[in-house]
Amino acid sequence: MSKLTVEHQHGHSLGLGVGSVEILRYVYGADIPQFEAPKPYLHPIRTLSGALVSGYRPWDHRWHKGLQLTWSHVSGENFWGGYSYVHGQGYIPLENVGSMQHDAFEIIDHDGDELTLTEDLTWITQGGEKWVTEKRRIRVHRIDVEKGSYTIDVASDLTNIRGADLELGSPTTAGRENAGYTGWFLRMGRNLTGGKVLTEDGLGPEAMGTPSNWLLYTGQNDDIDGDVSILTVAGTSSQGELKWFVRNDPIPVVAPSPAFHDEIILPHGETLNLAHRFVIADGAWTRENVEAYLGEQDS
Repeated sequence: MSKLTVEHQHGHSLGLGVGSVEILRYVYGADIPQFEAPKPYLHPIRTLSGALVSGYRPWDHRWHKGLQLTWSHVSGENFWGGYSYVHGQGYIPLENVGSMQHDAFEIIDHDGDELTLTEDLTWITQGGEKWVTEKRRIRVHRIDVEKGSYTIDVASDLTNIRGADLELGSPTTAGRENAGYTGWFLRMGRNLTGGKVLTEDGLGPEAMGTPSNWLLYTGQNDDIDGDVSILTVAGTSSQGELKWFVRNDPIPVVAPSPAFHDEIILPHGETLNLAHRFVIADGAWTRENVEAYLGEQDS
């Protein structure tokens, strides 16, 4: 094990380091254009050796920023960013792009071995209406220098404060086939395009829209010799069956989507709970590596 260091740029971001490498930065106070749906995000995300894993504002989707919570279809509003999918019209620009506002950190707990933070956020429409309060928890732990891996746990409790039902959907629920992206979404660096995909059920990229407990994505680094692996553990959703949104071409992305094929109806005052895990590792992991990791107990 190795000690985890934290550097807090108050009002902007938290950087986490192991040795000489900043392994990730949680940015919660950046100045982001409204069209890109201002919200906190994790970028850069690096392996323990320093290889960059996450992508940031790629030319194809400027609103893609590392690992972030997203939702493209929320009762006609877009908390994802960019163009909105409208059946029969495709993706078009609308004045419906909301934001996820950082309100405060309740807890920032760092003991040298791990970091846990609890954050309050409010989802605000472009018109200024407050629709959702979010309790977010991020935990960075299981830092294992010998095995070259560490773990990021993310959890979000989303409470409807709109005063009416919220329809939580995706482009697929709106009519576009195999585009059911919602929830916690990781955009990887362009060097990981064409990477290998493996699910618990043995599927590759054809896992799009299917459920399974985990998905492993492996590819090659650009800046540092060697391979990188991202293990996503689907986790849980209190409503909706989690299904994979995954692509390795033309762009590398992965998300355990709670509303891939079916909308979630969240009544006023009710809460949707999401919890997922992302494991960042040096080297090309195999099923055996995944099973060994999952067989170990969290400390």
